[in-house]
Amino acid sequence: MGKVTGFMEFERIEEGYKPVAERLKHYKEFVVGLDEPQAKVQGARCMDCGTPFCNNGCPVNNIIPDFNDLVFRGDWQNAIEVLHSTNNFPEFTGRICPAPCEAACTLNVNDDAVGIKSIEHAIIDRAWAEGWVQPRPAKHKTGKKVAVVGSGPAGMAAAQQLARAGHDVTLFEKNDRIGGLLRYGIPDFKMEKSHIDRRADQLKAEGVTLRTGVLVGKLPEGSKVTNWAKETISPEQLKKDFDAVLLTGGSEQSRDLPVPGREFDGIHFAMEFLPQQNKVNAGDKLKGQLRADGKHVIVIGGGDTGSDCVGTSNRHGAVSVTQFEVMPQPPEVENRPLTWPYWPLKLRTSSSHEEGCSREFAISTKEFIGEKGKVTGLKTVHVEFKDGKLVEIPGTEKEYKADLVLLAMGFVNPVATILDGFGVDKDARGNAKASTEFTGGYVTNVAKVFAAGDMRRGQSLVVWAIREGRQAARAVDEFLMGFSDLPR
Repeated sequence: MGKVTGFMEFERIEEGYKPVAERLKHYKEFVVGLDEPQAKVQGARCMDCGTPFCNNGCPVNNIIPDFNDLVFRGDWQNAIEVLHSTNNFPEFTGRICPAPCEAACTLNVNDDAVGIKSIEHAIIDRAWAEGWVQPRPAKHKTGKKVAVVGSGPAGMAAAQQLARAGHDVTLFEKNDRIGGLLRYGIPDFKMEKSHIDRRADQLKAEGVTLRTGVLVGKLPEGSKVTNWAKETISPEQLKKDFDAVLLTGGSEQSRDLPVPGREFDGIHFAMEFLPQQNKVNAGDKLKGQLRADGKHVIVIGGGDTGSDCVGTSNRHGAVSVTQFEVMPQPPEVENRPLTWPYWPLKLRTSSSHEEGCSREFAISTKEFIGEKGKVTGLKTVHVEFKDGKLVEIPGTEKEYKADLVLLAMGFVNPVATILDGFGVDKDARGNAKASTEFTGGYVTNVAKVFAAGDMRRGQSLVVWAIREGRQAARAVDEFLMGFSDLPR
């Protein structure tokens, strides 16, 4: 490394945030990234540790020590080449990935980890500003046609890799713009959608055909899944028209809370609430948008989706926002000797929490209450673990006022009718059954039909989606050509 003693000389520098009062007035990104000298210092902290656990902590296996060193030396153009060699979209991961690489950083054993995510963020933003990110169309065409169903990060990554291998790729998306849950699940204040738009332009320049507003198969009657499709196409037609089909849709079936009073108006899945605001931010006009203005909001679910609901509700002008988590409050500091280099259990406070939110842990909702068909509150009880089970604690019952309840308890599986339409076998969790354990991988029980991303592994991180999209692209390429030069 360029600075062998850098990890002893320099401290971690965190990316900054614009003031709460300022950022609550808009839906733009508010993270203040590292400038060039700060990024150089962070790169200098990389330890030359010999065994870079960060590489394996990162699902796409970013070559982290190399791009850290290149940033330290000021060679930003080669840094983006190294970063792009494993990650198609570092502007996505540099903004919304929770950075398991940093948890695995050797320096994190007894000090603050290298700011890997902030360096990645700085590299890709610099690359776009300098014009280093350019289309890379294939020099030779194979004549093979591939359909990729679902345009989230897995689908986009797979489409790009397959197009660069020379295949004619069509990317299908049921909504009106590509991006999947990146587009309509992640709030703009975490990732502005211009980042997706310029990657869409790159995909088109590389030969990918984008077909939006096209639903493959059908959705169940009464489905709450976001869908702005204007036309449908059958799985049979895709199998007829293409040499291979890769299913990369999201895990969109939201986990419900079937307690008394669930039928009241004012109780909605997070994925009914969040996509609407993103549509409005994009300039669309919606009738009857779900809004939190002047309301007491209860968000049920303590993860990232719940946090996104908190931030959006605060920007709407909610009177109060309370977030429930059924699990006990984690420790504020992780037990590093116990967990390193794995993802630690610790309390995580997001920027949305800092904007205004009450958090309740070890709490369970027993019943929704309401008047004239509308929710007005809910009844809760605190819970604890006994003999491996969550049990109610007597005497802890309480009522909370609520005008809007948002269910953000995660996602259980893909929309079943999509897999059923192709005849794809499902695993015990309702995901597409497609193993990665053998050469090729990602193949389903249906001839020439593959599955990857959340469709195959269930609800997961953007970085896992990109990894699976890249690996599935290689598997499809091998299937079509008998070999593949694509990286796995």
